[in-house]
Amino acid sequence: MGTDVITYQQFTGDPFKDFNPTDELKGAVDILQWAYASYGDSVVYSCSFGAEGIILIDLISKVKEDATIVFLDTEIHFQETYDLIDKVKAKYPKLRIQLKKPDLTLEEQADAYGSALWKRQPDQCCYIRKIKPLEEVLDGVPAWVSGLRREQSASRKNTDFINKDERFKSIKVCPLIHWTWDDVWAYINAKDLPYNELHDQGYPSIGCIPCTAKVTDSEDLRAGRWAGVNKTECGLHTSGNSAN
Repeated sequence: MGTDVITYQQFTGDPFKDFNPTDELKGAVDILQWAYASYGDSVVYSCSFGAEGIILIDLISKVKEDATIVFLDTEIHFQETYDLIDKVKAKYPKLRIQLKKPDLTLEEQADAYGSALWKRQPDQCCYIRKIKPLEEVLDGVPAWVSGLRREQSASRKNTDFINKDERFKSIKVCPLIHWTWDDVWAYINAKDLPYNELHDQGYPSIGCIPCTAKVTDSEDLRAGRWAGVNKTECGLHTSGNSAN
């Protein structure tokens, strides 16, 4: 595989569109090796520390043990999520794990926009506490890694290994696009990796406390995110104008 650097401006399509991986990791390591060989220390992995995130952390640590990993700390995550981050830091001490907070504290946000903004204007809350912080992290960064899988939702079914990210003006690398939910847990269990305990309590997709609910077996994996609201994405993985 070549390691020619593909910039956002030069991107014309996934260079791996004809790549049909047959290994048990479904090409994930190949894509990560290409990304770090191409972009080196500049690559950022924006990790939510969900089940997919734990797999990518483990795989990334084998490709680049001192890789940069950023967690968007909205300050309203479950304690179980923060506990998991501590476990991951202990297991992979060489990884550069950073917690990125929004410019506004929860109190400052309430003063400016009213309390519980997530109930009234969830898109605005996501912009303040997730999108804008990631914009700051990715400013000038040529490529970032995401744990998107095609199986997760209709909005993600066309995700490629290598994508042109219109929102962040960067290249988005998605090594797990062919993985199923069963694949994810088979790897976690086989490697005895730490994971968020909330997954055992009916939370397949875990975000901020007020915007995450349990789901039943009959619902899709992201049904518990913004339940009851006409919203399925925080905005990190969609193109369009930023909220203001």
